[in-house]
Amino acid sequence: MQDFKSLKVWEKAHGLTLEIYRYTKDFPKEELYSLTNQLRRAASSVPANIAEGCGKQTKADFANFLNIALGSANETEYFLILSRDLNYINQDNFNTLSKEANDVKAMLINLITKVRA
Repeated sequence: MQDFKSLKVWEKAHGLTLEIYRYTKDFPKEELYSLTNQLRRAASSVPANIAEGCGKQTKADFANFLNIALGSANETEYFLILSRDLNYINQDNFNTLSKEANDVKAMLINLITKVRA
């Protein structure tokens, strides 16, 4: 279909994933196989699904993978809320990451609409 690296939404989602990896390295060690892992997997699933969708042959398949990416972006947002509420990230860092996640979600919704048109 197209080169995923040329999509601004993939670039933004990849950047958010990198930021989340940086922030979660300071999470408590007992969270390594639970919240840390879940947040990282949810975040990395967003650009991964965008990339996978770009390799599909039809627009419908591409839109389906974008929808999966959108679900992962929502999951990421929840895990950020949980991380804040457990005091693993402060309010300022939460605000930054949450804004980035919401920007990715808006971009995904816009792209899904265009692909389905």
